[in-house]
Amino acid sequence: MVAAYNHMNHYGRANGMALTVPAPGQAEYRMTIQEEHLSSPNTCHGGVLAGLMDAALGASALSLAFTSLEFVSTVEFKMNYLHAVHLHDVLVAKGTVDHTGKKLIVSSCVIYRVADGKQDVAVARGLGTFNRYPASKRDFAKLLMQ
Repeated sequence: MVAAYNHMNHYGRANGMALTVPAPGQAEYRMTIQEEHLSSPNTCHGGVLAGLMDAALGASALSLAFTSLEFVSTVEFKMNYLHAVHLHDVLVAKGTVDHTGKKLIVSSCVIYRVADGKQDVAVARGLGTFNRYPASKRDFAKLLMQ
């Protein structure tokens, strides 16, 4: 299902985001900041980080929901920007499910800057709540079930 999701996720591909799922309830996105992500000289737009945050939070919730043939949609999320991000910075966003209930999943995420192949510094932290619902309610559920 993750491979099918990666195939359908135009937003992630358009922004150079690569998803891996170490285990259900965990997700990691990696991306490199490009010129199209900048809002001022050499500085990444906060909306790019918000999109990466939402993607990692949602993918961690989705990876768990998939195990029950469910999808998720974002109810809300918040984030704290901790450090500026610059052109060519490599980022890794690590999302983890913290709570799962009958109708909601809560995930947390930290976005790290990577330097010399190692996590350097946390540039943002976030928390998200996701609605879970049966895959049969979505038209594209058929694509994921193939």
